[in-house]
Amino acid sequence: MAAKRYPLPKKLSVGLSEKAYENLRVLNSQYHYSNNYLLTILLENLDTLVDATALEQVMAEFKAEYGAPAPAKMGKGS
Repeated sequence: MAAKRYPLPKKLSVGLSEKAYENLRVLNSQYHYSNNYLLTILLENLDTLVDATALEQVMAEFKAEYGAPAPAKMGKGS
């Protein structure tokens, strides 16, 4: 029986830091999923993969160093 394909209806272009891209390459070599699938798996399961307090700390540190962008609206059409 052929494996089912998980549909990825949204397309987006993203810029990644070298460190982020290296982590993506490591995950790809370990699990053999494309970047699109890896990002989907990580983001869909973020709540189970990441401690909320640790995430808040990382976001606060990033904001302190680089600032925060204006709030963006991500709607169904984005």
